[in-house]
Parts: sequence; structure tokens; C-alpha cells
Amino acid sequence: MDRGKFWTARYAVINATYFMGFCGVHAYASIFMLGRGFTNSQIGMLLALANVLSVLIQPVIAGMIDKQGRLTNRRAALFSTAAIIVLSLVLSFVQREKAVIFIIFMLIYMIQMAYQPIIIAMNFEYAERGCSINFGLARGLGSVGFAVYSPILGNLLEQHSVSVIHVGDCLVLTVGLLFLLTFKMPAGCENSILRSGEERADREEKEQLVAHNNFFGFARHYPGFMLFLTSVILVFFAHNMINDYLIQIITPLGGTEKHIGYATSMAALIELPTMAFFARMTKKISCEKLLIISTVIFTVKVALLFLAGGIAGVFVSQFCQIGAYALFIPASAYYANIVMERLDQVKGQAYLNCAITLSGTFSGLICGRVLDLAGPKAMLAGGVCASALGTILAVLAVRKKKGVSFGCCN
Repeated sequence: MDRGKFWTARYAVINATYFMGFCGVHAYASIFMLGRGFTNSQIGMLLALANVLSVLIQPVIAGMIDKQGRLTNRRAALFSTAAIIVLSLVLSFVQREKAVIFIIFMLIYMIQMAYQPIIIAMNFEYAERGCSINFGLARGLGSVGFAVYSPILGNLLEQHSVSVIHVGDCLVLTVGLLFLLTFKMPAGCENSILRSGEERADREEKEQLVAHNNFFGFARHYPGFMLFLTSVILVFFAHNMINDYLIQIITPLGGTEKHIGYATSMAALIELPTMAFFARMTKKISCEKLLIISTVIFTVKVALLFLAGGIAGVFVSQFCQIGAYALFIPASAYYANIVMERLDQVKGQAYLNCAITLSGTFSGLICGRVLDLAGPKAMLAGGVCASALGTILAVLAVRKKKGVSFGCCN
């Protein structure tokens, strides 16, 4: 195995185990909480609080890492993974103490969301120091890990209690922890970044770039991007609604935990080809158009689920993932990178991630209550409206002055 594949292989395992743990925490959140006696409204409150805490803690952690002190991306990932393992182990033994379950699961959910961008940032940190990593392949294999793990977990739930979710998380994340321990920066690989850093500093001095660290200053400078973030919140409101409440949606259609496993597995697996061939797609279709197409397909996905009369309709809806989430993630990353000035590029990615997280907050607060009062059909109807409005705002956003120079992603 050559040096490049060695780094990619280890980083791919880190991604795969992360998303396997993500599957257990997020895709099966409602199943676990319902199994512990929580109502839909209580589940919604928990998810909302966890997402809010995640939004608050992400910039704090990023700021600490950016100081180039003892806390690095790898160490933050190590600490986060270890914390989830310990908390999951405790949670697998807690049966009836609802207040304890609420707090522990909220912490697990929050940490799982908060260190996802750290995993991504670790790739770029190592790449800048000369470590050859194929990020697209590794991220795609992360989705494959999710896809493989989801039906396994679904089938296990048919035979065991919901405690098996967190036992499984402990096992897969322990593998990830071991690979993180060995994923050390090699000695003598800092030379390339020193040279590129000096060149970047000279270029920034000549261009006299200004960092917009104040949120309101940032918003005034990038009105198109702020409109885009609003569209992301609306589109992902519907997306998170499906992810968090899929069991409540499919149960009236005759679905079970096993169907959850197969549906989420298929959706994750079909992400790989789109992500793998995204660069080739941009040679024929502009990133701007691909981004709009993805939001349209997001809306179609929710609409199909609303119209579904049985489990077959659920799988048809989930198949839309190939043109929705799988297309949106790389397209939106390119968009955020291109419309930002050099000193705002990291903040652009951070605000994008926070918008997606905030959508989960609103989804948790609203959808759980709607489920209790009016049922899944009413919730899905609201999701269709939110996603459609988000699509319209996305079209307007990418056409605004500061977001229009976005035709090529190569």
C-alpha cells in the first residue's frame, strides 16, 4: 500500500466509523427515545436543545483549535469519540430514569453533531502538511459505512431491546478511536505548509483583504449568502424532519424498525456515486444549476413521502437522496468557498454547518408537537411547504450580486 492510499485508508475508516455512530445516534434517535417511554414532543424538545448546544459549542471549539495550541483537530476528535463511547455505555444500562436518559442522550447527540466539522477540518490540516488524502473517496465510504450499519442495527432491534443501539455505537466508535490514535502527523511534514503560508500572507497583504469576524458585518457584506443560509434552514428543516421521525412516518404505512434500516441504508449507499462523480458533473453543468437541482429534488423527496400509500413509496422517496443530499453537500461547499473572500472562507463553511444544525433545532421543536397534535401527514405537508419555499429562496440567493460568480467548481 503506497503512502497516499495509506493515509486515505485510515481516514476512510475514521469517516466510516463516525457515520456508523452517527447512524445509531441520529437515524435511530426516535426509536430509542420511544422505547424509553418518551413522547414525540419530548423527543422534539431534546433534539432541539441538542442542536442549539451544538451550534453554540462549534465556534468555541473551532476558535480553540485555530489558536494552534495543544488542542488540535485530532485531539478534539479523540476526546469527542471517547466521550460518546463512555456516555453510550452508561446509557445502555439506564432503563427508567428519564431525566438521566434525557441529559445523557442530549449530550451524545450534541457531541456527535459538534465534531463532524472537526473530522472534515482534519483532512485539510493533514493535506496542507503533505499527507495525501482522497477526501471525496473517504467521505463517500463514510456514507457506505452508514449504509452497511443501518440495516444491521434495524435487524438487531427486531430481536433485542433499544439498548443494542448504544452497545453497537460503543463497538464501532472504539474502532474509530483506535484509528484516531494512530492517525498522527508524521515528523518533518511541516515544510510545505510553511512555504504556502508565507505565499498566502504576501498575497493577502497585497490584496488588503478584511476578515468579517462580526456576524452583522458578515451579513451586510454577504447578503446573498445570508439569503442562501435561510434557504438551507428551510430545506433541511424537511430533511431533518424525515431523518428524526421516520419511524413515526412509516408505522402507519406498515413499516417497522427493519424497514428503517433498509431505507436509511439505501439512501446512504446511493450517495457515493454522486459524490464520487461530482467534479465530472461540473464540467457539463454549472455548480449553480446543480445546487438548485438538489433543492428541487429535496422538495420532491418530501412530497413523495407525503403521497406514499405504502412502504414502496417510502423507498421511492429515499431514492431521491441520490440527487438531493448527495448533490447538495458538495455543491453547497463549493458555493460557500467561492463566494467568500479569502479571509472569510472558513467562516462561510462554519455558518453553512450551523444553518444545517439550526434546521434540526426548528424541526425538533415544531415537528414533535405537530406529530402529537395532528399526525405524520400534517407534519409532512408542512415539510413540503418549507422545502418548496427554501428552493425559491435558493434560486434568488445564488443570483444576488455577491453570490453569482459561481459557474465553475473545478
